[in-house]
Amino acid sequence: MVSGLLVRGLLAGILAGLLAAGFSFLAGEPSIERAIAFETAVEQAEAQPSEPKIVSRSLQRGAGLLTAYVVYGAAVGGLFSLAFATAYGRANGFDPKSLSALLAFAGFVAMVLGPELKYPANPPAIGAPETIGARTALYFAMLAISVLAVILAATLAPPFAARLGSWNGALASAAVFVAVAGLASLALPSVDEVPVNFPASVLWNFRLASIGARAVLWAALGLAFGGMTQIWLRGGKPGRV
Repeated sequence: MVSGLLVRGLLAGILAGLLAAGFSFLAGEPSIERAIAFETAVEQAEAQPSEPKIVSRSLQRGAGLLTAYVVYGAAVGGLFSLAFATAYGRANGFDPKSLSALLAFAGFVAMVLGPELKYPANPPAIGAPETIGARTALYFAMLAISVLAVILAATLAPPFAARLGSWNGALASAAVFVAVAGLASLALPSVDEVPVNFPASVLWNFRLASIGARAVLWAALGLAFGGMTQIWLRGGKPGRV
């Protein structure tokens, strides 16, 4: 059964990656172009030499963007199918579609919303080259804490539901995640390297498009995987994990 779920996870992930790439191209690329134009204007004003372009912009915004999202979608889809295999049969009252949607929402919160609220994505022209390592380490630290917080909340959900009822138990689980992620966000240092004269609209649109693309990916993954898996399980009726 796990192999069948893995195949469907990969297929759903590839589909989700294609949709996310399309969204990112339409919603995110204009902001990137404006950010690059700002960076170029600053370099020219300060008489700084432009960095050599190893990969052309046309390749970056075309095949590069598509490849990155498809590979990322396939990887996330594979991991998603394994998480579904672990949860299926243990989550009473959830059919495959509902469980897939719930897992996709939890994945989006853990891997996108949690870390992005603390360390949002930045377009070109923002961030000093010498701080890339530190910024990357902080982001992945927040990502790991966010994922662990979701796992902890999911682990506590059944006893909370048994003690407090389904609705109150769900609220208590959500409060656990918010508390853990919130404390981590307060404890970790902030990073603010946005130039004073950088256009606020460009920054806002880029960050919104960044979160939006991954929201599209997780939503498409949850819906596609749930639909394919429900049809498969109802047809073949394989045994539980």
